[in-house]
Amino acid sequence: MNVFDYLLAGKPDDAPALLTLKRQHSYGEVRTNAAAVASFLLNRGASKGQRAILIADSGLFWVAAYLGIMRAGLVCVPLPPRLATAELDYIAGLTDPAFVFAEARYASALPDKLSTLPLICEDAYPALPNAVSLAELAQSAEQFEHFPETGDDDLAALMFTSGSTGRPRGVMVSHKNIIANTNSIIDYLELTRDDRIMAVLPFHYCFGASLLHTHLRVGASVVIDSRFMYPERVLQRMQDTACTGFAGVPSHFQILLRKSNLANMSFPHLRYVQQAGGQLAAAFITELRQAVPHTRVFVMYGQTEATARLSYLPPEFLDTKLSSVGMGIPGVKLSVLDETGNFILPGQTGEIVAEGDNVTLGYWDDPQETAHHFRDGKLYTGDLATVDEDGFIFIVDRAKDFLKCGGKRVSCRHLENILLEHASLLEVAVVGIPDEVLGEAAVAYVVSRDPKAEPSSEQLTTFCKERMPLPVVPKRFVVLTSLPKNSSGKVLKSLLKEAPVPVEG
Repeated sequence: MNVFDYLLAGKPDDAPALLTLKRQHSYGEVRTNAAAVASFLLNRGASKGQRAILIADSGLFWVAAYLGIMRAGLVCVPLPPRLATAELDYIAGLTDPAFVFAEARYASALPDKLSTLPLICEDAYPALPNAVSLAELAQSAEQFEHFPETGDDDLAALMFTSGSTGRPRGVMVSHKNIIANTNSIIDYLELTRDDRIMAVLPFHYCFGASLLHTHLRVGASVVIDSRFMYPERVLQRMQDTACTGFAGVPSHFQILLRKSNLANMSFPHLRYVQQAGGQLAAAFITELRQAVPHTRVFVMYGQTEATARLSYLPPEFLDTKLSSVGMGIPGVKLSVLDETGNFILPGQTGEIVAEGDNVTLGYWDDPQETAHHFRDGKLYTGDLATVDEDGFIFIVDRAKDFLKCGGKRVSCRHLENILLEHASLLEVAVVGIPDEVLGEAAVAYVVSRDPKAEPSSEQLTTFCKERMPLPVVPKRFVVLTSLPKNSSGKVLKSLLKEAPVPVEG
């Protein structure tokens, strides 16, 4: 089944699908605009499997383009707005797109490789003669009746993620992948048409896209709000629109819990909270449960290479399995294997390996990395974990995010979680620097909850010495006003590793 039909078939035309800051868009409006996009592409001679780049903020234009591209049998390549020109050039060269969908505000910055292609904007854009607006397409009478058939392994999207070489990698996501993962998430979250999710995550990010997929599938509504730099406004809108759900990565919850009035507000309709995109420290999970005591908190784990989601911890286990990511979601088998491919015992460490219809087809035009991570229908995640006697999984860290201090391997994530127990800190990122004595030493980049009451390096050192072995106590603490993040809110440690570290700090 094509993702377009899977998500939109059978939905009442007048039911609310998207609620933006400007207006509400019905399922009928989404369907009409997406079908117009598909018809335009086919009328312009598009061929099944061709790529179409999408550069836009979350909203009706993004959704119509995304679903319309898929319905026409093309492959959508959603990218973050304001992507660096060098990266956009690289992705354009790698994917060889035939069409570009871009909001007018981003179209003017398109590189030469893209500016000459057929361009579709949300509104009229007279500056480029090859541009057509979504409104024009929706008013056109040239509508196709029969669209290309879609097979299980036909590509739906290329979702770009950071690669080990520094170059972004395009994860090949099929229609089957999206449908399988969406069904699984709906199952364990028990979503219905009465749900309404607050989406602060951008749709070009696989976590944000999964919110769109799951809620459209059940006929629910998606509230779109990109103003998270003003968290109080987002919280107020959640109240005003009676949101039943919220989803975020760790940085969202850190800000809500220590830089907003969340704990003093009431959310009578809020049924569930989803957290993924990295581990949220146990201290924050405890604070979150206290702030929204009547809401179910779902701690989840996933990867772009798995479409979105791999595991979840049922809320009833938060008391006994705090810091665990649970077990595989419905339809997904997770194993933790040692270097010889055998199952690890409790207390040992191994790599998480996933099996299921949500495991994607590999990396676009990258057979070497595909062969490394995708073997025999399984995804080798590169995430290291332990298991307990009940089979619950506890992630230790990414294989590449360990330090070797004094001959011992230590997880940066473990050090970060300890530091975040310090109530004055909002965010922490630990990276390694060369050290003549230890081989590698930890440097902690910290963001204070209150800039007027920043803890000193001496205070933080004392705090760490009481909680961790001396060789892994950070050698330096660098105070920042914020950690560098991508458009999805994930911390960019690569930038911190490249940054000069002050001798004192």
